[in-house]
Amino acid sequence: MDKSEITPELVTRLLAAQFPQWADLPVTPVELDGWDNTTFRLGDEMSVRLPSSDGHTAQVDKEHQWLAVLAPRLPLPIPQPLAKGAPSQEFPRPWSIYRWLEGELPAIERIGDLNRFATDLAQFLDALYRIDPVGGPPPGAHSAFRGGPLTKWETQTRGAIAALSGTIDGETAIAVWEAALRAEWGGPPVWFHGDVAATNLLVAGGELCAVIDFGCSGVGDPACDVVIAWTLFHGESRRPFRDELGLDDATWARGRGWALWKALIEVHHALAHDAGTATPGWLRMGWRKNATEIIEDLLRER
Repeated sequence: MDKSEITPELVTRLLAAQFPQWADLPVTPVELDGWDNTTFRLGDEMSVRLPSSDGHTAQVDKEHQWLAVLAPRLPLPIPQPLAKGAPSQEFPRPWSIYRWLEGELPAIERIGDLNRFATDLAQFLDALYRIDPVGGPPPGAHSAFRGGPLTKWETQTRGAIAALSGTIDGETAIAVWEAALRAEWGGPPVWFHGDVAATNLLVAGGELCAVIDFGCSGVGDPACDVVIAWTLFHGESRRPFRDELGLDDATWARGRGWALWKALIEVHHALAHDAGTATPGWLRMGWRKNATEIIEDLLRER
């Protein structure tokens, strides 16, 4: 089933068949939807989240198993699963109903103090990294291989850099990538979020109030969570984020490598999908600049 076929009408039918107590509640699209899942608001107090492809179905069981373990140990609210839908002829994948979390997506103009926001996010991640990782899922397809070594994306990254020759500084991009590969991770595995992007954060009154979408979470190297240092933070706001997390040079280098890989892939995605769209991919992810500008920024950093 294609993402475009996942509609409010489909969700209403699924509710009627499996959770009739909620079938009369209105189902409405959320403000800004993602790629891995399709999300709707259900009434005033719940949301419905359906995997957009078969490759994301493993995230459903993971969230239902682990979010309740993580939530009491974190300083901010995270999604609370309420019910799990079963695959059916109407929809061939498992799906979830969650408690609705209030807040807005953190566009730059909605954040009161970016330095404070960076510190608050770092404190949340620090608390996540301190949770006992025993039994947690190691990196794999369920996490889009976040939390694992960057070598997974070696061929793809070098190919993307070569394809953008003349558009970006390829020599510096290769140097940044190779520095990230050399900065091997040797620490103990910790819980990581896996997709720390502005669209997975909520703000209220200008401050960080919740963290959502743990679909790419797991236990491994947390460097993948550092990408937001370039996609949202900039200038002075990177410093409190790094300092509060106590990131060493090696983790920062790997995080920069993850950011480079992500931005390179987004450039290619934009060329293929963004023409004529009202909301280009970089805005849908809550980035402060488009992917080419993000690449230029992280290549300038010394």
